[in-house]
Amino acid sequence: MLQLTKPLAIIDLEATGINLSTDRIVEIAIVKIMPDGKMMPKRKLINPEMPISQTVSDIHGITNEMVKDAPTFKQVANELKQFIEGCDLAGYNSNRFDIPMIAEEFLRVGMEFDAKGRKLIDVQKIFHLMEQRTLSAAYKFYCNKNLDGAHSAEVDALATWEVLEAQVQKYNQLGNTIDSVLKFVGEDAIVDFARRFVLENGIEIFNFGKHKGRPVADVLKAEPQYYDWMMKGDFPMHTKQKLTEIFNRTMLKKV
Repeated sequence: MLQLTKPLAIIDLEATGINLSTDRIVEIAIVKIMPDGKMMPKRKLINPEMPISQTVSDIHGITNEMVKDAPTFKQVANELKQFIEGCDLAGYNSNRFDIPMIAEEFLRVGMEFDAKGRKLIDVQKIFHLMEQRTLSAAYKFYCNKNLDGAHSAEVDALATWEVLEAQVQKYNQLGNTIDSVLKFVGEDAIVDFARRFVLENGIEIFNFGKHKGRPVADVLKAEPQYYDWMMKGDFPMHTKQKLTEIFNRTMLKKV
């Protein structure tokens, strides 16, 4: 069994799409696993305040009619933040989608959200290292069961927990703690969730565009107008938040 020293919140989202800047959550499920093994599930449909396309509805089964009377993210944000307070976070492809998306939603409503002090464990990362398959295939492979109701957020979140438990039992090299699992699979060094910046030797580096590969601070010193361009551009709020932190730190050093 995976040994937890603090609660682990397994998060799964369904959204209007996958663009962090423009798309919105339509369903969120969180299964909080306590150190004593107790499970505390929470699921909510969310009114995204924008249309859900038919193509996307066909994937996750959530329609505009289903969410028209649901609360907005702003209305449930405080409840959700309190629910995951003090938790490490996990999910399936969560480091690249679920956690960045929920971080954007919190920031849009003026609530701080950061990964500092939390362990982020992405079950997909273990699976891809070991087996190279999808969540449904992972569930079949590790749990020997068919995943009925895939793309229902709560079903996927619960399946993710079962897969993680089975992975810990199957692969002795993972150990049985969050720290031992992350030591084996590697822990992402995250600057911004959209990965417009990456860390190299402790220095934030641009990961896109004409300045790709250059230290962010060096670019901001030489071209402070680049900061204004990014802040006005179609970048996720979390990216802009981190850019502002680097900008302020850089400008203070100049003074």
